[in-house]
Amino acid sequence: MLLQPLRDEHAHLLPHIETLCTVADTLDHTTPEALDTALTELELFLRDHLIPHAEAEDQVLYPVIDRVMGAAEATATMSRDHVEVGRLAHELGTLHDALDREGLSDERRAALRRVLYGLYTLVKVHFAKEEELYLPLLEQRLQASEAEQLFVELAHAEHRH
Repeated sequence: MLLQPLRDEHAHLLPHIETLCTVADTLDHTTPEALDTALTELELFLRDHLIPHAEAEDQVLYPVIDRVMGAAEATATMSRDHVEVGRLAHELGTLHDALDREGLSDERRAALRRVLYGLYTLVKVHFAKEEELYLPLLEQRLQASEAEQLFVELAHAEHRH
């Protein structure tokens, strides 16, 4: 498959995405130390991996999809997903900071659960849309050389962040 490297990158990111759900599922049964560690690891993953991946898609992948589809805003909803991931990641950081200062109240637990499940669902659906709709379209319409150039540009964009 022409765009297998993108599918592979998603496969590499998915275990971390699953952790969002696991942490939310176990909020009632985890120690403060384990929760702090889990949230720190999730924030690092979001900052260092998922958000740079999203930014690279916005800069490199989506313009190619828009061109192939002949519609300047064909991927606008996908870019909007990225904005929401960033917003939820920021909210997670804010909640984590409050947790460190003030502990895990019922209200904070509910907010954490909402943000973690929200991120999980948003990213899972986003990946599914890319893999089931956009990547097959690109595989039909891109030449191998265009796909190779796309991966070079995506890698470059991801590492700039």
